[in-house]
Amino acid sequence: MARRYDCTQERSRKNGLLEAARAVRRGDLVVLPTDTVYGVGADAFNSTAVGDLLEAKGRGRGMPSPVLVGSPNTLHGLVTDFSEKAWELVDAFWPGALTIVARHQPSLTWDLGETHGTAAIRMPLHPVALELLKDFGPMAVSSANLTGHPAPQDCDAAQEMLGDAVAVYLDGGATPDTVPSSIVDVTGKVPVLLRAGAISEEELRKVVPDLEIAR
Repeated sequence: MARRYDCTQERSRKNGLLEAARAVRRGDLVVLPTDTVYGVGADAFNSTAVGDLLEAKGRGRGMPSPVLVGSPNTLHGLVTDFSEKAWELVDAFWPGALTIVARHQPSLTWDLGETHGTAAIRMPLHPVALELLKDFGPMAVSSANLTGHPAPQDCDAAQEMLGDAVAVYLDGGATPDTVPSSIVDVTGKVPVLLRAGAISEEELRKVVPDLEIAR
């Protein structure tokens, strides 16, 4: 049976974070709040757990899971060919609602789905998410909804959809934003906006004026 912890209360939050980290290390799934929507997460380097995550959502390998990190420094071990423009985007918008698609290190032993050598990575601006990520490390995290259903803004909606497929629910209250992250691809010479989200095209262009829009 899934356990749920009220992370608005200090003691419950501390216990919940400890239990969530243990669950992820066991290969189980957890639900956590972020600054955009609630996410369902697993150990990014446990292919079975990532497969369980995709299965719980009813999602195929053709839609791989993004990765959340607790610090920009984590990128050094995850990505390659990361341009100066990509670092400028990280400096400007992390932690926050910007997901960056970059080429991952070929030596990494993870299986996030059919990524074609890339990974979608974000550092969320939410204290509960950051505490868990800094304790555990990079996690595969996708929105905590069944595929085709709205992404949840509260823990109740996430639990209603995912139920006992998840071991631990971290309830941080309603998320501060209802808009998903913006996604920018930095695998080429020019950054490309794949999805307009919480960070507008105008804001992004202040940092990378040559930003292109995906067609």
